[in-house]
Amino acid sequence: MPKSVEEILEHLDEMTDRFENWDDTRAVEVPPVEEFLRRAVRARIRAERDLLDAVIGARANGVPWSHIGELLGTSPQAAQQKYGRLVGGSTMREPRGA
Repeated sequence: MPKSVEEILEHLDEMTDRFENWDDTRAVEVPPVEEFLRRAVRARIRAERDLLDAVIGARANGVPWSHIGELLGTSPQAAQQKYGRLVGGSTMREPRGA
């Protein structure tokens, strides 16, 4: 199971490719539950990308990790650990009280 955001996005990209390149001629009929699952995976991919874009935008506009962590429902350290490398240049320690 992917752990980091990079691994999640890579996994989601792979899943997107699989779904977009699905050979419908192989399947006689797609059960509704499978189509529901495909839609859910696509929605998750979009949500993960939207979340990453939002964190990148927030950091670019000076939003501190403490606030990002609060909005994500996690600690500032957990948010920074998960997204910091992807945001680029924003993994420096913030001053106390930020």
